[in-house]
Amino acid sequence: MFTLHNQDCLQALDHLRESSVDLVIADPPYGLGKDYGNASDRMEPAEFLAWTELWILKTLPKIKPTGSFYIFATWQYAPEIFSFIKKHMTMINEIIWDRKVPSMGGTTRKFSSVHDNIGFFAKRAAYYFDLDPVRVPYDPATKKARTRSIFVGKKWLERGYNPKDVWSISRLHRIHRERENHPTQKPLALIERMIQASCPENGLVLDPFAGSGTTLVAAVKNRRRVIGFEVNPDYCRIIEERMERASFQQNVRLGQLESVSGRVEQHLTRTR
Repeated sequence: MFTLHNQDCLQALDHLRESSVDLVIADPPYGLGKDYGNASDRMEPAEFLAWTELWILKTLPKIKPTGSFYIFATWQYAPEIFSFIKKHMTMINEIIWDRKVPSMGGTTRKFSSVHDNIGFFAKRAAYYFDLDPVRVPYDPATKKARTRSIFVGKKWLERGYNPKDVWSISRLHRIHRERENHPTQKPLALIERMIQASCPENGLVLDPFAGSGTTLVAAVKNRRRVIGFEVNPDYCRIIEERMERASFQQNVRLGQLESVSGRVEQHLTRTR
């Protein structure tokens, strides 16, 4: 089940039931002047950080005690944002997303920036985390090298290894089949790893900044429920079209797509 609301998360979050969300994946404006069809990414640094703290404080109470929170940031603001969240949650990882940007052109006055910072936080020590769905298979050469008797039958050898905290997943180029008209769209593979590891099947995922809809697509594809807030109506239309192309209609009742009406209260009283 998915529900999309054409609303600013600062207003919509007030109506979301506390301790109802298994996983939050937030890809907010970066404070770098990106064009999201509005001025949301053109705040001065102090204003941007104050706004960031505000929506985070509204989001955290909605997470279950076993829940997790992933947030995208850039090196310019990640230290301040992560330090703020650490006052309220336990930081599990700082994940570096290597966007696999080709080595050509760019600045000559500093080292080229080719990554995003992702903060992974949990409410309590007993947070939900399932490693097996996101294990990375060993290549045949590695498996062959581990044929000694001491390795026979080892779960980690058969199922693969734990992904490291540097995720090398290519950004979406303009000609990529996933690409939509959104300046900071994330690849499905990136979001799917978070959902598979940090949200139980049929659990609820929240995306406060739905953007191009990658989190909604990834959640439904992996049999999780998801609710998204997106303030830009043009992006809402992109998400609706994207979900239709993904042929999820057989799993979702038409009435559950409420981006036009934005009736948050009606959905949230039946979510849990």
